[in-house]
This record gives sequence, structure tokens and C-alpha cells, in this order.
Amino acid sequence: MLSIQDVSMRFDLPYGSSVNALSNVSLTVAAGEIISVLGPSGCGKTTLLNILAGFLAPTSGTVLLNGAAVRGPGAERGMVFQQGALFEWMSVQENIEFGPRMRGVEVRERRRLADHLLSTVGLGGFAGKAIYELSGGMQQRVALARCLANDPELILMDEPLGALDALTREKMQGLVLKLWKETRKTVILITHSVEEALLLGERLIVMAPRPG
Repeated sequence: MLSIQDVSMRFDLPYGSSVNALSNVSLTVAAGEIISVLGPSGCGKTTLLNILAGFLAPTSGTVLLNGAAVRGPGAERGMVFQQGALFEWMSVQENIEFGPRMRGVEVRERRRLADHLLSTVGLGGFAGKAIYELSGGMQQRVALARCLANDPELILMDEPLGALDALTREKMQGLVLKLWKETRKTVILITHSVEEALLLGERLIVMAPRPG
């Protein structure tokens, strides 16, 4: 499904200096697979995820999704960030409905989808709440629901549980596994926790220090 072919990334800095973040990364990910990516800070994990999301263009190399080159963001790829990155001025329901609304999905279908996803992530009854009224764990649940509302083929998760307390993190790990088993989406999860990587990933990718 996903093919990363000899991807390298160099960031050019002022005064002619540069930083090599990634060097000749190659990886194939099968449809429906969930993989964990581990590596020391600064090894390029998030840079790689941003390239897969289409937020960055690699200095060299190619990323193919179902045979088509990734050249920018697309609805077939969903991103869940370390912080929820939710729209603070919107309600929980409006956040989840945002993607479908941009695609022109009619109101009734958007509401049905939002209600279903809120129930799926354990937030039934919170549709009208403001984002600031939710705990960090609840905000990440909304972020997951918003991602799933777009029905992406590939879900990219950049340390989505890193800022949570231990008990909430354990619950969210269970939720991620539950959602993956139910949806069979392809998931790439970045984490700093070896235990989390082993728990959630069918396969574990370990990146070298910079350049990754």
C-alpha cells in the first residue's frame, strides 16, 4: 500500500549550513498493517511522518501510496498530532464534522457520523461541549474521531499519547487497538515508549540517530 523509496531530507539553514534529517529511508507498509516507529530525539521520526502526510517534500526519494506519488496533503491520509490540534472556537461535534463538511456531506449524514464516532471513542453526550472543557485524554479522543470522520486509508500518529498521564495513556492505547481492529486502517505510530511500541505495533521500526 505504502512504499517509501530512498527518501532523504536536508534542511538548509542560514549562512550556508544544513542539517541532514533523513538519509536513504526505504520501507514498505502493507494495507491494514499497524507499525510502531521508535528512535532517539532528533532522528527524523516526525520529519518522515510529515513527508508521508505531504506537509514536506523530501530532498530526494519518492513516497508512493497505492502506486501514486505523494505530492501534498490528501484526504486519503489522516494525521493525529501529539497535541489535539483541534479548533478551539468549534464544539466537539463541529470539530468532527469539519472534514465531511468541507467535502460537501449533507448535514444529516454529518450528524449521524459524528454521533457514531463520539460513541465509538467513548464521548457520547459530549457533542456540544467546547474543546477547553475537555481533559487532554478526551481531546485526543476527539482528534481520533475527527481523523476517522474523513475515512482515510492511512492514519499517521505523531506521539499522540505522549502528553497523557499513565492511566489515561493506558486507556487510550486500548482505544487505538480497538479502533484499528474494527476499521483495519493502515496505521503508522511514532512513540518514545518501547512498551507502547511493542503493545501497539505488529511491526517495530527502529531509526538510527540523525540522520535517520
